[in-house]
Amino acid sequence: MPQPVLALGCAVVTAAGSVWYLPALTDLRAGADRPLSRRTAALACLAAWGTLGALAPVLLVATAWWTPAAVAVVGGAAATALRVRAAVRRADEQREAARQWARLPHAPLPADAHRPRGAVAALLVAGPVAGAAAVSVPGVIVTVPALVVGLFLVIAVRHTRMVRRATASRGHHRF
Repeated sequence: MPQPVLALGCAVVTAAGSVWYLPALTDLRAGADRPLSRRTAALACLAAWGTLGALAPVLLVATAWWTPAAVAVVGGAAATALRVRAAVRRADEQREAARQWARLPHAPLPADAHRPRGAVAALLVAGPVAGAAAVSVPGVIVTVPALVVGLFLVIAVRHTRMVRRATASRGHHRF
């Protein structure tokens, strides 16, 4: 097969590979928002696709086959080394995450933990009643939403205090 045909094939496949190398480029641009292993894997992806893209002009210019072969070997070796390094880093990150999760306290809730079931039932009943009242009485349209929000805030504060007391009684400390 003539080298210009191979060069065209490399260019077309590289253009079609944008579904892989554009997200990899996005991962690199995100910087510290992405884990180091993911950024290294993105570098490996870009190295592989960059190698294929670089082969197109090399195939057009070079007369001997050893030049494109050297480009392919060097680029492939770089991409493989980066990918292996990313896999090793990913395994290290997973071990570290497992250690961090293991340090968290895993105490079950006590059997006598009070849960405000009545508040949920009251909200389920109060919602449709408030909606019907808001439609039927014009002055209620403004006050009902404020009352519902206030009720939710009271329930949230009460629940938060109960959880803090239960957590403090079990001896768990906040970080």
